[in-house]
Amino acid sequence: MEMQGTRHLAVTQQQAWDALNDPQVLKVCIPGCDKVEPAGDNQYAIGMGVKVGPVAARFAGRIHLQDVMAPNSYTLTFEGNGGAAGFGKGSAQVNLAPPTEGAGCELNYTAKAQVGGKIAQVGQRLVDGVARSMADDFFRRFDEEMQRRHPDAYAAAAAAPLPVSPLGEPAGRRMPLWVWIAFGVVVLIALLLLAR
Repeated sequence: MEMQGTRHLAVTQQQAWDALNDPQVLKVCIPGCDKVEPAGDNQYAIGMGVKVGPVAARFAGRIHLQDVMAPNSYTLTFEGNGGAAGFGKGSAQVNLAPPTEGAGCELNYTAKAQVGGKIAQVGQRLVDGVARSMADDFFRRFDEEMQRRHPDAYAAAAAAPLPVSPLGEPAGRRMPLWVWIAFGVVVLIALLLLAR
């Protein structure tokens, strides 16, 4: 499975970076997650419950951040195991950058993952649908958490006029880059959890 996306965030690049590297923020934002703990240099142990069709399981896994270039990018690798339910592993490239226009930052991600065991047997379409749903939920929660932590940035973004595309249409309604990056992280985490 491969996913990629881009999101625009109202918060600064540094604020988004800090949040994406904060275990407490990740724990709040990852659906079904009950544990995100440091487990070494640029490593985290995670635990979460996942349900894919008729298969429900508790997954435990590990996330490792590599090629860290704060506050711009990192590569996230993950692996997880859900016992008899199956396993998951993969990687995601996450990039944050100043926006081409206006305030906030842009978030880009590209994620690749594979699952095996009972989870894989329920069908790729169902697994893909659950992964995308979890990613959407992660980004919604991440956006809410950023609004809670940085209300001024969101108030300023709401008050700013939308840029206009060359076709004369508002150009600011696409999904923010940070949401896509967060989505990539969620998908990677979900795969990691599904893998355990």
